[in-house]
Amino acid sequence: MIVLLSTSDTDLLSARASAGDYRLANPARTGVEDLPALLDGAEIVIVRILGGRRAWEDGLNAVLAAAVPVVVLGGEQAPDAELMELSTVPGGLVAEAHAYLAHGGPDNLTSLHRFLSDAILLTGLGFEPPSATPTWGVLERRAAPSPAPTVAVLYYRAHHVAGNTAFVHTLADAIEAAGARALPVFCSSLRTAEPGLLDTLRQADALVVTVLAAGGSLPATVGAGGSDDEWDVGALAALDVPILQGLCLTSSREQWAGSAEGLSPLDAATQVAIPEFDGRLITVPFSFKQVGPDGLSAYVADPERAARVAGIAVKHARLRHLAPAQRRIVVMLSAYPTKHSRIGNAVGLDTPASTVALLAALRDAGYDIGGDELPGVAAQDGDALIHALIAAGGQDEDWLTGEQLADNPVRIAAEDYRRWFAALPDDLRAGVEQHWGPPPGELFVDRSRDADGEIVLAALRAGNVVVMVQPPRGFGDNPIAIYHDPDLPPTHHYLAAYRWLAASPEQGGFGADAVVHVGKHGNLEWLPGKTLGMGEV
Repeated sequence: MIVLLSTSDTDLLSARASAGDYRLANPARTGVEDLPALLDGAEIVIVRILGGRRAWEDGLNAVLAAAVPVVVLGGEQAPDAELMELSTVPGGLVAEAHAYLAHGGPDNLTSLHRFLSDAILLTGLGFEPPSATPTWGVLERRAAPSPAPTVAVLYYRAHHVAGNTAFVHTLADAIEAAGARALPVFCSSLRTAEPGLLDTLRQADALVVTVLAAGGSLPATVGAGGSDDEWDVGALAALDVPILQGLCLTSSREQWAGSAEGLSPLDAATQVAIPEFDGRLITVPFSFKQVGPDGLSAYVADPERAARVAGIAVKHARLRHLAPAQRRIVVMLSAYPTKHSRIGNAVGLDTPASTVALLAALRDAGYDIGGDELPGVAAQDGDALIHALIAAGGQDEDWLTGEQLADNPVRIAAEDYRRWFAALPDDLRAGVEQHWGPPPGELFVDRSRDADGEIVLAALRAGNVVVMVQPPRGFGDNPIAIYHDPDLPPTHHYLAAYRWLAASPEQGGFGADAVVHVGKHGNLEWLPGKTLGMGEV
């Protein structure tokens, strides 16, 4: 019997699916106190770890002290000479063992078991040499509808050869359910993308990437996308498509669901911070590591979160096929705190001037901004635009008049909002009603035209563009404290504004394709919920 201790869960899954007699464990989840039972009856031990000797020094010392042949290997594709020298068997055997594991898959793990058994224990079983596996390829699936936008899903080759692809299929199913064609592609690394891989990815209108930006480098040693000789960001950038990071967490779904932070420090670094250096768009977690009864972990997708990732990706993909004049754009100005004097506040940025310049650039690029309907654009007068937003009901309660509310053309009927509100989860609805009363609430509600009430937005609409002030969170005697209260649910006005932006015109909304924030950061980050890695609520 051979004990395989590997920090690569795909090694362990491949070994479990092989014909070899293995006892399996992950050093990251194995303490020194667990080793006596694991090593009991072992004839050979293989240790494969990431991070060098110090990553599992006590465990390595305990294994090397046991009276059993030990093969020590690094977890990367390239051999780790420092670790290999710790092995207690000849170097040639260690190098060959590395080749079996580097290629991976159940067949190679079967042959590795036979090879070490014959070479060390002289069993005479016979074995095959390491079998090379493709460095990239396409996951076979049923034919998808065409023509449709194509969304590629990039995942690690190690998952493919280990058969750990259920999470990829779940995401691909969600992409197809959202109306696009899924193109799942595996690769060994993005450090050096092969020409054939890039040619395949050129079919895509958007990419969802689950591989790390630095090709698996440790967060402690990685730079912004890795060093120049390891990682060429330009290779994927040249595809000229949106690249989204689909988050595959190292924690279980239960750990993620119960965490206020959402992501562990490791996941925050590898799934968010480092990919952002490469210009990737961060989505949400859709896959989690679940430990099975045998102690091995596999990626398990959450269908609801996979649908969220798919929805984001498909909308990005469709934008490439939508003419600029048909795209619906929201330009949202920050306002913190909620005062007319703070509309578009920023540090080192003239927001009013920048906004009218942006709107003119959109017009010149073919976007429908309604001719000269938006004040200040033709004359490039940012102050005129801000004064028009204030006149439209700029949300400053000290100066807001009933006439402003009554005259504002951008309004949401209470009946429409109640329908949207009823679709929200029970817990969220209960919290909102506890703090703000039944829908539509009282904040920025005008009843001059409809006794049932209409929620008014501080917004100007022209053509397929809306310019608006972000809905406020701060009220009362201490608005700044309320802004930053992570437990305070959003108001009916806040929920209505964002739902109106997202809802299609057929549903009574604007149907925004993109929201462009101009000015200082907004207030979405202060809403209740996770810091990173959003859930449904």
